[in-house]
Amino acid sequence: MYGVLARAQSGVDWPEFHHDSMLTGSSTSTVPATNNTSWSYTTGDSVYSSPAVSNGVVYVGSDDFNVYALNSTKGGVIWSFTTGYYVDSSPAVDNGMVFVGSEDNVVYALNSTTGASLWNFTTAGPVESSPAVDSGMVFVGSVDGNVYAINENTDTLVWKFTTGGGVYSSPAVSIGVVYVGSADRNVYALNETTGGELWNFTTGSHVDGSSPAVAGGMVFVGSEDSMVYGLNASTGALVWKYATDAGVYSSPAVANGIAYIGSEDGNVYALNATTGAYIWVFLTGGAVYSSPAVADNTVFIGSNDDTLYALDASTGEYLWSYTTGDAVYSSPAVANGIVYVGSVDDGVYAFGPSTGSSLLSQIEVYAIIAVVIIVVIAVVAFLYMTLSGRRRGQGTGQGMHL
Repeated sequence: MYGVLARAQSGVDWPEFHHDSMLTGSSTSTVPATNNTSWSYTTGDSVYSSPAVSNGVVYVGSDDFNVYALNSTKGGVIWSFTTGYYVDSSPAVDNGMVFVGSEDNVVYALNSTTGASLWNFTTAGPVESSPAVDSGMVFVGSVDGNVYAINENTDTLVWKFTTGGGVYSSPAVSIGVVYVGSADRNVYALNETTGGELWNFTTGSHVDGSSPAVAGGMVFVGSEDSMVYGLNASTGALVWKYATDAGVYSSPAVANGIAYIGSEDGNVYALNATTGAYIWVFLTGGAVYSSPAVADNTVFIGSNDDTLYALDASTGEYLWSYTTGDAVYSSPAVANGIVYVGSVDDGVYAFGPSTGSSLLSQIEVYAIIAVVIIVVIAVVAFLYMTLSGRRRGQGTGQGMHL
């Protein structure tokens, strides 16, 4: 079945890049019907990192060197942790820990409640890859060309696999296999326990930003050669490929038998996950490096035209959009009916019910009630005084006539 998760996940949280360890980008959450902004938070620099959401907290990195934990409903800072350089990697949350990479070459493990450092693991290159967590291990790539498996509870290296190029791609994990792309043009399938190579598939160019998604016995991934590939998950054999008009750095989302992906050509594509056949395409106003999120028959995706789009997942019909102050490389997360995304304008945005507006409405209601009470009291007092005056006047007049 498409969209089956590799391990138990909350149906409404979004605990790691592209939702789950298989990187399906698909959630059972409800979604907002409009672009109403619940809140926004401004970091100190661009936000390329994609949010993770767990237990009422949004975790996200920034080019201001920090990892932030924000209240998911109000946007207030719970804690922040400073690394040595840009944090474009997207956090993963598991067992009370947050795992994230930094371009200071380090993978960090932080306490999810306090942000305290638990351990760190140093690679030989920047870590833009986003960690995946499975079976007590953290899997992550580095620009040094290696894929690392690190013990979740310590900084102990379990294994590493060396590719022929930088690993910007984020690993996907499914049924004992780690899938990951490399700038050496290959997609690799590795044994989850040992790191041994099971198969590799060579594309026509670098597999840089695009990360594999695993669903329905297939692996889906994009490449700089402008292609989207559907591969057999067991053998690596090519099942289908689809040509876009520019490089594909976006990572596919898979839901209900459809693979969704963006391209540098500015389009968002919906393809039949089994055959690769075209279903629909939606043209944005800029290159699409953001990866789609799918929930409640809606596709959310950012574009370099500074905009987050909401599209009908079945037809590609435009539903709503929101324009930020700069390009949206960050990939949306959908949790508890709210959509979260970062922007190069330094902001983190949440779309859904507005807690601020709700509070304002309560204040307005109380104010109206108070005004009504005051008016009622004034009217009653006026009537009382008027009636009392009339009675006094009537009594004096009767006395004069006697």
